[in-house]
Amino acid sequence: MKILVTGNMGYLGPCVIRQLRSSFPRAFLVGLDTGFFAHCLIGCDILPECRVDLQYFGDVRSAGEEVLEGTDAIVHLAAISNDPMGNTFEEVTLDINYRGTVDLAKKAKEMGAKAFVFASSCSMYGSAEDGPRTEKSPLNPLTVYARSKVFAERDIEPLASNKFKVTSLRFSTACGMSDRLRLDLVLNDFVAGAIASKQITVLSDGTPWRPLINVKDMARAIDWAIRRDLSTGGPFLAINVGSDTWNYQVKDLAEAVAKVVSGVDVSINKNAPPDKRSYRVSFDLFRKLASEFQPEADLITSIKELKVGLEGSGFKDTDFRNSKYIRLKVLMDLRNKGLLTEKLEWADPRRGI
Repeated sequence: MKILVTGNMGYLGPCVIRQLRSSFPRAFLVGLDTGFFAHCLIGCDILPECRVDLQYFGDVRSAGEEVLEGTDAIVHLAAISNDPMGNTFEEVTLDINYRGTVDLAKKAKEMGAKAFVFASSCSMYGSAEDGPRTEKSPLNPLTVYARSKVFAERDIEPLASNKFKVTSLRFSTACGMSDRLRLDLVLNDFVAGAIASKQITVLSDGTPWRPLINVKDMARAIDWAIRRDLSTGGPFLAINVGSDTWNYQVKDLAEAVAKVVSGVDVSINKNAPPDKRSYRVSFDLFRKLASEFQPEADLITSIKELKVGLEGSGFKDTDFRNSKYIRLKVLMDLRNKGLLTEKLEWADPRRGI
């Protein structure tokens, strides 16, 4: 079995590769990544890419046939991965997250792939205060990032068939420790602030709801999506991935971190304008279809995992919001150095495939 993982050098990628290496020990694992965040490592003994059999450095927008040749399953993680990046690079976000995803899925199907797993997002529900969102709820994307996921999902659905299984995993907000850590995620940000400065700063009024999931459980869901039979959800399946117990208000996350990391002061901006990105999510369908792949990590476990990982790596950066662990900061630094074009392509074409 040959499995291609795009974006394998991001935050989630190392966890996915480790999971797939364990679950499919005989599989030939291939990575495809631009390498923008290759240097954003923390606390790892080996390069995560040592676990793949073949690593391509390139852009999903221009992936050649040699990358997809003989591939049985594609795990598509590559994306502009949050709202700040999406707002800064709006057209590029649509180009990569939407058009790039659809083109990749079409190429994969044409070349005989049997499964396409798309890392989507619950953010497509936008603002939803009247109850948990199910897969049948109206979509209300409020940002370019969320819209890009909606558009991609819409246009890859018609590609699905009995010979080309497409699974769109609408993930909750990611959290937890990774070899390539991100600190531009709400829980990770709170733990980093608690460790570095004994201060948690909640930029909103703390009331917005967020569903969360640990990256290791995201990797397990991807494992399930590759394995799932057509009788479980059909040729195309869009499904919320997470746990009902992981729907939290932002202020509750801050308070939970303060209970684990002693001596922490929590500051909430009660005068902040309302954050419309507030939604709770129902995970009934995921619980029904993927009973053996349910999330295992809980909130406290994830906080402790981040605490141990950050402290073990000697993390003390009080200015971490301007560090390599903030994805927008990395992209802007590469742009300012002339290494990336305005389309977020390497300025030196020799870096590509």
